[in-house]
Amino acid sequence: MNEKHSRIPLPAAPMEGVDESTWMDVIQKMDEVYTRLIDDEVELEKKNAELEQSQQFIFSVLTSMSDVLVVCDANGLIEQANAALCELAGRPEDQLRGTQLYALLADASSVALARAAMDKADAPRAGEAIELNLLDRQGQAVSVDANCTPRIGGNGRRVGTVWVGRPTAELKRAYHEMRAAHEALKRTQQQLLHSEKMASLGQLVAGVAHELNNPISFVLGNVHALRKYCDRLQTYITAVHAHAHAHEPEPVLQALRQMLRIEHLMGDLPSLIEGTLEGAQRTADIEHGLKRFSAMDPEERKPVNLIEVIERAIHWVQKGRATPVEVRWQPGGQCMVMGSAGQLQQVMMNLLQNGFDAVGHSPSPRVWVSVEVADGQVRVALRDNGPGIAPEHLLRIFDPFFTTKPVGKGTGLGLSISYGIVEQHGGRLSARNAAGGGAEFLLELPQA
Repeated sequence: MNEKHSRIPLPAAPMEGVDESTWMDVIQKMDEVYTRLIDDEVELEKKNAELEQSQQFIFSVLTSMSDVLVVCDANGLIEQANAALCELAGRPEDQLRGTQLYALLADASSVALARAAMDKADAPRAGEAIELNLLDRQGQAVSVDANCTPRIGGNGRRVGTVWVGRPTAELKRAYHEMRAAHEALKRTQQQLLHSEKMASLGQLVAGVAHELNNPISFVLGNVHALRKYCDRLQTYITAVHAHAHAHEPEPVLQALRQMLRIEHLMGDLPSLIEGTLEGAQRTADIEHGLKRFSAMDPEERKPVNLIEVIERAIHWVQKGRATPVEVRWQPGGQCMVMGSAGQLQQVMMNLLQNGFDAVGHSPSPRVWVSVEVADGQVRVALRDNGPGIAPEHLLRIFDPFFTTKPVGKGTGLGLSISYGIVEQHGGRLSARNAAGGGAEFLLELPQA
């Protein structure tokens, strides 16, 4: 910075015709002008420094941008490009400056879209989004989500266009990876759900075997009786044919008829056949129920009779117990919900199984199940007379893999999966300790 000079010295001798006071005034004015000139120079240098700092700031911002930026004039010629675009195109800015923007585009469709955006007279000040394909340094097309904004001059007219674009290849790749991970998570969740269902089903095998034994036993007994009856009928029919050819007396056939008890046989056949059909139907119902419970559930939701689901769950869990547990069941009327019958049955079986396990050491094990409908909500309450839930466990009871059962007796997934199923059905599952003792689970679902 230039320092201020000393004041201008007086001439050795005053000029002729000018007195000294006039000359002093002139010298003072010159000194003021010179001082102002120095101040203006200092201010100018200050402004230049500020301008240089602003330019450096703008340059650093443009260089640091990960998005590509191109400034074009009204004819589409590149006036400025940032480092991200130079890196993508593999060319320095001085080579890009003055070239057509269209030379950077990979296909005719992108050229047409860019040309239409830059030629639009009523382009929005906020810009418009356009998907373009740029050529990278290897000559490959790179998808870019670009924003085209008009550049307005001092006269208020459009003098060019500013393009800001973000390559979407990484975003699309990340989206596809996220989608694949989501699908894998859904498959894992379905497998986990099915595995827990199979674990619950495994606990019912003994009860199912006993349940199947009854109808199969009397079907087999009926079939053996039918076989004996067939032998008797065959003997009698043979005798009838022989009588027709040999003209045996009628009393002989009558005696044979009494000995073979043909009348009793004919009267017993309908009940034998009916009992056999009933046993076969009961076996088919058991098989159908197991298949419906163990099958992978479809995504669609259908109207489900919750009363039937609860009764079926009580039946199956009861059959799987070595020692009986008294269940006091209060249906409370017909109620329908939208959902998956298999998944809702799994929820009820998990809740019942937990209740039955909780009262295992009780002298008089008992579980209460009730259903009520109010304000468009179906409310199922399941309470036991066991020891209840410890306060420190209440907040974790629906956590995955949390269990208070000994090793080998529980996976810790039943309540967690049940909680997720109820949420998917738009409902709510909660647990608390009942006022009269024992644990109580409350299941709420929207009425269909």
